[in-house]
Order: sequence, then C-alpha cells, then structure tokens
Amino acid sequence: MTLNLATLLEDSARRHPDRDAVVLGADRLTYAQVDAAANQVANLLAGRGVGAGDKVALSCPNLPWFPVLYYGILKAGATVVPLNVLLKGREIAYHLADAQAKAYFCFEGTADLPMGAEGHAGFQQAADCEHLFLVTADPAAASPIDGVPTLGQALAGLPTSFDTARTGETDTAVILYTSGTTGQPKGAELTHANLVFNALTCNRLFGSLPTSHDRHLITLPLFHSFGSSVQLNAGFAIGSTLVLMPRFIPEQAVELLLAERITFFAGVPTMYWGLLGALADGVDVAEIARNLRVAVSGGASLPVEITKRFKKAFGVQILEGYGLSETSPVATFSDPERDPRPGSIGVPIWGVQVKLIDLDGNTVDGVDEVGEIAIRGHNIMKGYHRRPEATAEVMRDGWFRTGDLARRDADGFYYIVDRAKDMIIRGGFNVYPREIEEVLLTHPAVSLAAVVGVPHDSHGEEVKAFVIRSEGAQIGERELISWCQDTMAAYKYPRLIEFVTSLPMTATGKILKRELAGR
Repeated sequence: MTLNLATLLEDSARRHPDRDAVVLGADRLTYAQVDAAANQVANLLAGRGVGAGDKVALSCPNLPWFPVLYYGILKAGATVVPLNVLLKGREIAYHLADAQAKAYFCFEGTADLPMGAEGHAGFQQAADCEHLFLVTADPAAASPIDGVPTLGQALAGLPTSFDTARTGETDTAVILYTSGTTGQPKGAELTHANLVFNALTCNRLFGSLPTSHDRHLITLPLFHSFGSSVQLNAGFAIGSTLVLMPRFIPEQAVELLLAERITFFAGVPTMYWGLLGALADGVDVAEIARNLRVAVSGGASLPVEITKRFKKAFGVQILEGYGLSETSPVATFSDPERDPRPGSIGVPIWGVQVKLIDLDGNTVDGVDEVGEIAIRGHNIMKGYHRRPEATAEVMRDGWFRTGDLARRDADGFYYIVDRAKDMIIRGGFNVYPREIEEVLLTHPAVSLAAVVGVPHDSHGEEVKAFVIRSEGAQIGERELISWCQDTMAAYKYPRLIEFVTSLPMTATGKILKRELAGR
C-alpha cells in the first residue's frame, strides 16, 4: 500500500485551490500556491539527488515557508526532520549528524535570533550533510552568507508540478526529536500512516468537516508535534485557513482572534493564561466568542482554574488531550459523545488502547489508583532513529511506556497526576506538583505557579513554589504559606515560596521545571 502525508495538501489544493491556506500579516497564500511551491521544493530536492529514505532537516518558525518546505520534502519521498528554532550551532550539528540529514533548509532569522548564522555553523560541523539552503524573508534577497544559496535562488525557474513519490504507509515521514531532558535528544520516527491517522482522527474528534471552513490561529510552533499534527496536518486535511504567529504575544493573538474570525485555537496552558491576561478594556470578547468554535489544550496539564476562567470569558469549554512526540502525538482526548470533564485528558482516541501499569509492568485496574500510562495503537512510533536499545526501554509487547503518571475514574476518563520524574518524595510521602499548582491557582492573588522539589537534609526533598502574583496583588511569602498550610495536608504544602515576574519556558510554552529546580 502506498501513502504519502503530502496527500493532505494535494487533496485540499484540488478541492479548494483559491481558498487561503496560510496567512501571515498581509501575506496570503492559497492552497494552489502552497501546493505549487511545494512541488518546486520537491523538484529542487530531486535535482540534487535527494529522495526516498533521505532525511531533510528544517529550521523555520511559523512562516508560510514552513508548510511549503514540509510538504515539499514529503513529496520528494524524503523524511522531514523539524528542528527547534532556538538551537545553537553545536546542537544543530548534533541533530544533522544523528538524523543523517542529506539536506538542510534554514531560515535566516533576525538580529535577536540569528538562525541562519547558527544553522550555517552547525552545517559546517556536519560533514555528511551535503546541501544547505538559506530561507530569506524576501525570496529575491541576496544570500547574507557567502557560498550558501537562498531558497529563492534555488527555486527560480523550477517547475510547479511534480509527480509525488510513492511512499509506503510504514515509511518514515517525520523524525521528531525529544527535548532531551534525560540525556541526548532522540529522534522518534513517525510513519506516513501514523500521521495521516492522527490528523483524520483529530478532525473526527473536533467535529471538523470538509464542508466546514475552520480558521486556525497557529501560535504553537509547527516544528513541534502538537502544532504540526493537530493544526497543520489536520487543518490542511479539510482545507482550513491557518493564520500564523511566529511568536506568541498574547495581545496580538487576541487581535488576530477578532480580525481573522478565528474558529479554532490550540495552545499549551501558559498560552491560555496569556490570552486571559490580555483581555484589556475595549476588547470585543463577545465577537471573539461568537466565532470561536473549538479550544484545545495539550503539551502540559491544564489547571482547572484556567479552564473555568476561559469558559466564563469566551463561552467555550477547553478540550484537553494527551500525547507525546512518540505517539504522533494525540493518544487521548475529550470524548465527543459525553460532556467534557475539566481536569481530565479524556479517553483513548479511535484505534488506540491505554492502560495504567506499575513499576513491574503489571496492569493497575483500581478506580483512581495511580499508574504509569502505557499506549498501544496506530499512533505509536516505529522507534527511536538508530537507537534500538532506547526503543526497547520504552516498548513492551507493542505497548509504549510514557513515564507519565495518571489515574482513571469509574467511567474510564483519565487524569494526569504528574510526570514520574517530576514527582516529589518528601519524607517518604509522594507529592504531585500538579495538585499543589491547582490549589495555588484558586488563590485570587496567584496568577501562575510552578512547583518543584529541592534538596533537603532530613526530608530528602522539600516542596518549593514559584509564583507570579495577580496584577495588583500584594501577598507575601508568609501569608501565602499560611494559606497553603490551612488548605493542604502537612506533607504537601510548600514551605518555600519565591515570587517571580516570569517563569522559564520552552519554545513550545512549557514551563522548564528543571531550571527552577536548580535555583
């Protein structure tokens, strides 16, 4: 059986050639234009000897060039290797070498984020990577790096038609690198079938139909699995219009929600927190709410308090899902046939099985009993690229062990308790940071909180909370600790509280707890 993920673009270009596919400011590209440009990219790669089985790396923020390059690489029969735009030269060299990339597309960047210079430095250290193309904001611009062709130069005059490669459903379409929090980043190999099934299943869950015309606001980075599967692939599958934001700025996001009549928003919890904080006087929240049809959260646990505040403001229930790069990514989601349950990551999606296991791999069956999430189904990666031992560590009889702890209620809904590695053991008691964060957010003076464990001589670990105060709040450390003491069990409440104005975050908006733990 042949299957190519680029079919999602090609089908929509056939059905909706004149519909806007991507929007960035005043720039708008139709589906026909995106497909034609992707065909030029495929012709470029084929002309350089890049094809079936080859890996092509891509460093690009949320710009129209991202989908053009992404699907162009797939059309050529090659594998896309999206890279985090914040990587430095040394890190880029590692990814190029580890993925065995034959070609590399890199955006030139800005003065604040010199991606082109870092990409060139990484390329020079990767002896086996043969081709580097610099993506410039102005396709007609000359290359700022001597000897490195721009994408505009390379595509000039190439045909806008291409006979898409016949790839197999189990061929690797994309290699997504894990964040590397526990060692060197590993590349999860996702097949064409993995990603096509995930995109089509997402649309089924969201109630998104080919006859509808959703307008997505893309604030999630497209190099990450959440943005690429849930919005790029799923959106392109039904001819949605994707409004791109290269960088999430809450006030600008609110303006775009209104101006572009956005019907679909997806984000990590900190983005929802940011949107709520950007609702200044004069914002027509009612008009935003009239258009907004779907709000999806993933990537980290969404505090129930933020869910409540968002629904009150916009009249939309945020739907939570769960997954990892290794699971394409969506594995569970709110049940479309039952009322959403705030705080729950939902139930397994179609074609996917989920169970909870103990440290020995035995199934945990008890209601509300905590266990590690294990997943089996069409969404599970082929394995880690060139790492059979690492693959064997997480795979057992087809079940992928996630490292995340959860409980299941009597109706089969799952609830994340915490990452196994984030759990705090204080004096022999297990403390789950997410639970403490949820309680802290119910205090009117607390805008956002992150809880970590820090070393302690007698308890092993102590509970510490980093807190951003609500605007105008004057609460002090002792007062908030006292409130926590009255609200939580003695072994749980944070003895240490540090007030901050911001929290360190990844490029995808997740809070970097390992940095906080080192303070």
